Amino acid sequence: MADDPYTVLGVSRGASDDEIRDAYRKLAKSLHPDMNPDDQAAEDKFKNVSAAFRILGDQEKRARFDRGEIDASGQQRSDSQFFRDFGRRGGTRYRTRGARDEFTSFSDIFSDLFGADDTISRERSSRGRDRNYTFDIEFLEAALGAKKRIVLSSGGTLDLNVPAGVADGQTLRLKGKGDKSTPDGAAGDALIEITVKPHPFFEREGDDIQLALPVTIDEAIIGAKVNVPTISGPVALSIPKGSNTGKVLRLKGKGIENSRTGATGDQFVRLSIQLPDHIDDELHNFIESWRENNEYNPRRKLGG
Repeated sequence: MADDPYTVLGVSRGASDDEIRDAYRKLAKSLHPDMNPDDQAAEDKFKNVSAAFRILGDQEKRARFDRGEIDASGQQRSDSQFFRDFGRRGGTRYRTRGARDEFTSFSDIFSDLFGADDTISRERSSRGRDRNYTFDIEFLEAALGAKKRIVLSSGGTLDLNVPAGVADGQTLRLKGKGDKSTPDGAAGDALIEITVKPHPFFEREGDDIQLALPVTIDEAIIGAKVNVPTISGPVALSIPKGSNTGKVLRLKGKGIENSRTGATGDQFVRLSIQLPDHIDDELHNFIESWRENNEYNPRRKLGG
């Protein structure tokens, strides 16, 4: 049995949509399999977090869970099923009143006032309800675009063309893929809110990509040419000699293409000097000798 989604995400039952989304993104980033290779426990937690967000990230599912109609895995609760079956057999109806029930009530009123034929005409011309979904995609799928198929709990499917550059939280509309008010009526739309999974090392700011790049001491001091990952594949980057931690280099046109403007962002590479895992005697002695013969105080401006 799935755990309570509020507990899994560490949020209260009164949490806002933004609080739920922020909690999910924080947990998903830290538990992502790419960040925890060969860690089955982290992978299991990542799956639980994703399952919890599929419930709480969808307003309709969250409401149904809060009412006790579905369980933490999104399955219909047996007691709810029982009441519906009991109602069909002619007993007292126990059900949640929704938009479709309101429509039925208005249809009854129109039938009394104008006759059955007028009611049928109105129902046929009435547009059905929109359906809201939340769909998770990978960071690179959002950046580059992708074709995805959404499998619904009903067994049906929705084919979705994800445009390049779609943003986290953006809603895509599939016209005519919602509910029908009547068999002959016009269908509403499917509104799909996109949730972009965090990437292990890329971060997005608008149409730009941010990347923290580890470099060695020698690469920083004497310069080097290294391969750098981008969303479209690795490229060569020249590191100027004398580069320090925090120095930012730009890869022009290696960001995200904006589908509305046609412009492409850049990738910004922030250097971070990494010491070797093991400092051997040769390096230690060299640095010690260098320190004795050179005056160097990076904290001078701080009064240190």
